[in-house]
Amino acid sequence: MSDQRIFLDVSHLIKENFMVHNKTNQIICIALLVFGLAGCQTWGVGVVKPGQTQADVVALLGQPSHTYSNGEQHILEYMHGRMGQVTYMATFDTKGILVSYQQVLNMETFSKIKVGEADKASVLRTIGAPSLTNFYSRTGLEAWSYPFKEDGAWNNLMAVYFDRSGVVTKLENGPDPLFDREGRGRGR
Repeated sequence: MSDQRIFLDVSHLIKENFMVHNKTNQIICIALLVFGLAGCQTWGVGVVKPGQTQADVVALLGQPSHTYSNGEQHILEYMHGRMGQVTYMATFDTKGILVSYQQVLNMETFSKIKVGEADKASVLRTIGAPSLTNFYSRTGLEAWSYPFKEDGAWNNLMAVYFDRSGVVTKLENGPDPLFDREGRGRGR
């Protein structure tokens, strides 16, 4: 398919769906769409690979949102916020060489958090900092909430509950009220 044909197809799509009838505005909309999609690549997916140094990773991804130590390993967290629904963890060995780089807000990683065993420090090293925190005075539990896309499709919120001593008492997974389309949440 030629570039001109692609432009005409996208131009028609924008004109019909977004009521942009001016040719200059169509070009601006297409440019914004292209640059917006290109910006998605800056989240670091596929950019860093095991074997790179910590300095290389920071140069490529920027300063991490948080850092943690896990014995001999050093972990950099790249949290993409409430709406981002992802957190990447870059784990380095004692020599500062990248061992792994992965998105950790998923059911597989949540399952590594063991009730009655995990504490706040281990949760931070496993899934990073929460997007939201709440304290429930009646029960004495503190909840850390993590928005994520379950199975790449559902906007969910995983809550990790801690007792007063900082040990995990339960995990709860459910629909994220921020994206609730039935009028109960803010996402209406």
